[in-house]
Amino acid sequence: MADDEVRTEGSEEEGYLLQFSADGVFLTIYPLTVIDSAVITRILDEYQAEDYDEGDIVRIIKSASGEPEKIADKYTAPKKNADTDEAVPEEYAKIFVDVSKDRMEAVVRFDLTYGSKLPTADMVRDALKEKKVVYGIDEEAIEKGVQSASFFVAATGIPPKHGQNAVIERKFDLSDVGKPKIGANDRANYKDLNLFHLVKRNTLLAVRIPHTDGVPGKDVYGNTVAAKNGRPVPMPVGKNTKVIEDNKLVAAIDGQIIDKKSTIAVDPHLVLNSGVNVATGSIDFTGSVEIKGNVEQGFVVKATGDVEISGTVNGSIIEGRNVFIKGGVNGMNRARIKAAEDVRMAFAESADIEARRDIYVSDVVLHTDLRAGKKIILEGKKAQIVGGKTEAGEEIRVNSLGNSSQVITRVSVGIDPNLQGQYKETVARYKEGKKRLQQVTQMLATLSKMDISKLSEDRLEQINQLTRSQFPLAGQIRRDETTIKKLEQELADMKHGKIRVAGTIYPGVRVSINSIQKQFLSEAKHCQLSLEDEVIVISPY
Repeated sequence: MADDEVRTEGSEEEGYLLQFSADGVFLTIYPLTVIDSAVITRILDEYQAEDYDEGDIVRIIKSASGEPEKIADKYTAPKKNADTDEAVPEEYAKIFVDVSKDRMEAVVRFDLTYGSKLPTADMVRDALKEKKVVYGIDEEAIEKGVQSASFFVAATGIPPKHGQNAVIERKFDLSDVGKPKIGANDRANYKDLNLFHLVKRNTLLAVRIPHTDGVPGKDVYGNTVAAKNGRPVPMPVGKNTKVIEDNKLVAAIDGQIIDKKSTIAVDPHLVLNSGVNVATGSIDFTGSVEIKGNVEQGFVVKATGDVEISGTVNGSIIEGRNVFIKGGVNGMNRARIKAAEDVRMAFAESADIEARRDIYVSDVVLHTDLRAGKKIILEGKKAQIVGGKTEAGEEIRVNSLGNSSQVITRVSVGIDPNLQGQYKETVARYKEGKKRLQQVTQMLATLSKMDISKLSEDRLEQINQLTRSQFPLAGQIRRDETTIKKLEQELADMKHGKIRVAGTIYPGVRVSINSIQKQFLSEAKHCQLSLEDEVIVISPY
């Protein structure tokens, strides 16, 4: 085409005019024209116009000013038939290479309006090279792609592999908290709602899986694509937890798990702002428990630490290091209170209460069994014990024993009931162990007289089991013998107990001091009971 030759496409009647000249490509959109930009871009592609901007075309269409505007600098005019003035198809279709926005994929497509023959593989390679696509070229895809007119992926980059953030992997599951435990026959126990997740000291709570570095990728242009490294995450150290081996979180104490997402703590003190009932279920806690309500009938509260109850205990079981019941105990002949040290309460009725050390009551004790290793003290206004059985190792101090109705009230001091119970239990186990060992010895003596070579495998295994069992059994018997002697000495060395009554001892009261007994048939007032020369002596309070 001569330098001054201008080719045109369109007309004022068609609403647009494209002018292809030595100065470039100019587009005119006439006023009141509605035209699709695809019409313009199709013509520009036919002329192989270079570096035009579709956004400019859309803008010119919208403005429809009727004035020519330059939209490209270079183009290649298609050949035309001299007779028909129509474009003559080239021998090969035109190759277009489209690169994705992330530069990770190059797609090749053919435009058959430029030629009837499909390009060769080498032509495709040249087109890729011209587009500067040099990495991840798929030779197999190119060879197959040039055999059809459909588009195909000719090159694929390697995306960057971003690093993983550090992860805290919890070794406990709180999803079942608050759900009833399933017992036999798949029945739900709604008195045990599994309300707290408890752990022992040094229990593994969480593990930190470290972050990883990213692996760079490469785009189809051969450029390195940076990868993001994973972020570190701090260990969720909370109260009473500690980090070991740099990535493990363990409990520093026994207690309840408190998971606050950013921190994991272990709380040895559990506070219930309500009572213990169907809403909470029974409590079995490693630590101390504070209950600001009542413990209802049939429920159990167990703790390795202290148990403090603001309300009353109604037919319940309570166990702890020290047990404090501000509201007292309505036992209903079901309540059982047990403390490793002391029990303190307002009153007790129809219950079973045991403390290895002392029991303190501020009001009355009715038809209740009390057992204390050292002292039982009632110091309130009434401070009265009526009915039941009261036992203390050293002293019982009370305002009144029994009542005017002469209800049988048993009171005993001078022997620690806990030691006595342990002594009886050990003696029973010792006797049973000796009996069992004697039986084993006799059976082995009988079997030893037999010809071993003629015995069956089952019989030989029986002999081996009996032989193995006699050694741990003999060891347990020796330990029990030592314990029995120690307990006998402790019971013998106990000081003579005392019973101090500030008010009245009523008829019906039966007293025992170091196994010496006395029954009251008449009232006694303001007195102290002790043992002298194997006789219970009554002296002024």
